[in-house]
Order: sequence, then structure tokens, then C-alpha cells
Amino acid sequence: MKPSLFRHIGDSSQRSVSERHAASPDSEESDADLLDAYSRAVVRVVETVSPAVVSVVVGTNSPGWRGEQVGAGSGVAVSPEGYILTNNHVVQGAGRIEVRTADGTTLPARLVGADPATDLAVLRADAGDLAYASFGDSGALAVGQLAIAIGNPLGFDSTVSTGVLSALGRAFRSRDGRLIEKIIQHTAPLNPGNSGGPLVDSRGRVIGINTAIIPMAQGICFAVPSNTASWVLPQLVADGRVRRGYLGISGQSQPLPQHLVAALGLSANQAVEVVSVNRASPAGRAGIRPGDLIVAINDTPVVCVDDLHRFLAAWPIAEPATLAVVRNRRRIMLAIIPAEAVACPASG
Repeated sequence: MKPSLFRHIGDSSQRSVSERHAASPDSEESDADLLDAYSRAVVRVVETVSPAVVSVVVGTNSPGWRGEQVGAGSGVAVSPEGYILTNNHVVQGAGRIEVRTADGTTLPARLVGADPATDLAVLRADAGDLAYASFGDSGALAVGQLAIAIGNPLGFDSTVSTGVLSALGRAFRSRDGRLIEKIIQHTAPLNPGNSGGPLVDSRGRVIGINTAIIPMAQGICFAVPSNTASWVLPQLVADGRVRRGYLGISGQSQPLPQHLVAALGLSANQAVEVVSVNRASPAGRAGIRPGDLIVAINDTPVVCVDDLHRFLAAWPIAEPATLAVVRNRRRIMLAIIPAEAVACPASG
């Protein structure tokens, strides 16, 4: 009679997890060592980064505004000269701004620049030699790695929460309608007041700026990646804004008939239909008309308005570009010179 399959799986060479655990008297000690290592890593990061994290308090210019606080959030100092990175929605519309450092010092601050399209803003505190944090490379992150959030949720200063990176490359709309891409999703608990605070890795490097939560959800939190912040920061410091191109149209995605795609040799079966055109804009000067179907810009396929936004964010302002447009079932090429978007319009 052949030996039982169950006896084979349970023999000494194929022991169950519980049997192996029972046979390893040092396993509990090993687990404790791992937890101690995890704790030491978090403690080390907090000791390193917390001095650079500030509480941001906003109010109006009216007398006695400190007693009538209208908003609060978090921020992180990114240079010893007093530059502080936070969320745009934390300071938007603020008449006066103060920051409170980890040692309790309160400092006046001013808004240097803001970018609603990425929900980032830069403040400058009236101080020198501030403790500051360094950026990590958000492009090198991996799902599952440790994430530590530091901020001031619900007014509780210097609060720390931990979790893991649960997803990368998320996207959602900013308040001005533009798509923020490469968003980090993580499980380090956030609450109102965490906005603008840093998300850091196990080496104490800032990998994101916490920006949003989903109300009523558990463990679904988001941060603007550090590589985006690194790109936005110097532009806000230099110019107070991020310069992006603007065409002057409003549009919507539109499916294309398959026979038209085949006849014109198009690379996608969707395009952006032009709904309206500002006649004084680059699009108006280029001869774009309502009803035109934009299928490409500089040979980059266009299937939605976000494709135009991506292109214009990287393309030099006032540098000529070429739009491929379908009009009356014919493909035509139009030269266009993007202008600077003054208020980052969401229409493209």
C-alpha cells in the first residue's frame, strides 16, 4: 500500500509552519529583534526629520486673527534659508501666515509662490539656519516599503504615523481641474492638519508631500511625489509660479469611427474634440475651429485633454509646435505657438 499523501506532506522534510516554529526556540526572539529594528528605524527617522516639520497656521489680516484661526496644516523646511514646502490648499487665500517649529518657536511667514495644479506652495519663514529635510527619489520607490508621515493632525503637533506604500502612479484632479500624476498611495494614517507635511522613507528622505485622504476610507492616503516637488520648488522660489503652456481651447474626448481611423492611419481611436476656441489665444491665431478633432501634437498622440496638459507642462513656452487635426474627414497640420497660462486653466 502506498504511503498516504498527507503523511508525505507532513514528514520531517516537509514540516508545517507551526511545526517549524515549535522546533525553533529562538523564533520569538528573532521576531522581537525584527520589531526592535523596525522601531529603531522609525525612531531614527523621527529624530532626524521632526525638527524640519512645522505647523502652518493661517488667518486674516483683521486684528486679533490669532483668536480666529481660519486654517491650519503642516509643512517641511527644505532649506536653511527658511523655505518651507506645504500644500497650496493649506495657504490659499490666507491673509497672514505663521509657522511653528518643533521647539515651539512661532515665526511669521510669507507666501513665495503656489502651484494649484500640483497642490504645492512655498513659504518663507523669517528665520535663518532652520533645520531642513532632504528629498529622496520618488522614482525609485517600491510598493510595500516603509512610509512615515509626520505632521500636525487636528492640531496635535509633531504626530508620527507609519504604514507602507500601497500603490504608485495614481492620478487625481487638483482643485483647478488638472490631473496630478504619479501620486503615491500609502497607509500611514492622515487626518486634517496633516496636509503639507512630509512622507519620508526609512532613511529620513522626503519622498512625498501629504495632500489628501478619502473621507470614511481606512488606510487610503495620498502624497505628491518628491520628484514633482523637486521640479516645482525652484520655479516657485524663482518666479512665484510654474510656467505652463496654454492653447486657448476647451475640449472633450471623442471616439473616432473605425473607418476614419483606418483611412487616415491614426494611431488611436479617440481624439480631443474642440468645443470652443478663444479667438485671441494661440489656438485662435493658429486657425483651430470648434469641431476640429486634435489627434496629435508634435507626433505625440492626443486622446484626452490630459495629454495636452502633459505636453504643455514640458514644452517650452513660445516654442512652435505642430497640431495634427482632423477636419471634414481630412488630416491637416496646424502650426501653433503656446503662450504662458496665467491661471493654469484646466481647459488646455
